[in-house]
Amino acid sequence: MKFSFRFVIIAALFVTCLLTANIVGVKVFRLAGSITLPAAVILFPLTYILGDILTEVYGYKQARRVIWLGFLGNLLFVLVAWVGRILPPALDWGWQGAYEDILGYTPRLLAASFIGYLGGEFGNSFVLAKMKILTQGRWLWGRTISSTIIGQGLDTALFIPIAYYGASFFTPMMILYHLGVKVLIEVVFTPFTYAVVNYLKKREMIDTFDYETNFNPFSVID
Repeated sequence: MKFSFRFVIIAALFVTCLLTANIVGVKVFRLAGSITLPAAVILFPLTYILGDILTEVYGYKQARRVIWLGFLGNLLFVLVAWVGRILPPALDWGWQGAYEDILGYTPRLLAASFIGYLGGEFGNSFVLAKMKILTQGRWLWGRTISSTIIGQGLDTALFIPIAYYGASFFTPMMILYHLGVKVLIEVVFTPFTYAVVNYLKKREMIDTFDYETNFNPFSVID
C-alpha cells in the first residue's frame, strides 16, 4: 500500500509514546495507600490506542510493521543510552550517577520491557483484527476494550513480575492495579478512538478486514 502522511503521523506518535513511556517507566509512584505503579502507566496505554487505530483502519499487516518499528526504535535508544553510560564523564560534569540511575537500564528491566511489549502489542492487534471479522466491523468500542484487556493483560503479566519481582514495593496486586488503570484509560479514550478511526476511514477511503492475512508476528515482509 502507499503510505499516507496520516499513517506516518500515527506511526510516529506510536513510537514516540513507546520511547517516552520507557524513559519515565523507571520511576514507580504511589497512587493511593499501598498502590504503586510505574510512571509509564500514564502514557504507555496510548500505544495500544494507536495500535487499535492502525489495526482497525490499515489492518494487522501494517500494524505489525509499526510494532516492529517501535521495537527497533526502542532497541536503538537503549544501545545509545548504554554507550552514553560507559563514555568517561568530563571532569566538571557531576551527573554521571544520575544518568546511570535513570538511563542505566539493567538486563532484567530490558528483558521485561521487550517481552511485555511484543507479547502485549501483538496480542492486542491480533484479537482486534480477528474480532473485526467476527463482528463484521461492528461494535468498535467492544473490540478495542476486549483487545486491550487481553493485550495489556499479557503485557502487564509479563512486564511487572520480570521487572519488579523481589523489590520491596512489588506485590501480585500491582499487576491488577496496573491493568485496571490501563483499561480505564482505554475506556475514557474510546470517543477519541472512534473519532480518529472514522476520520481516517473517510479520508483514506480504506477499511481493512484481515480475511487472508498471515498473522505470524515475525513475518514483517509479507
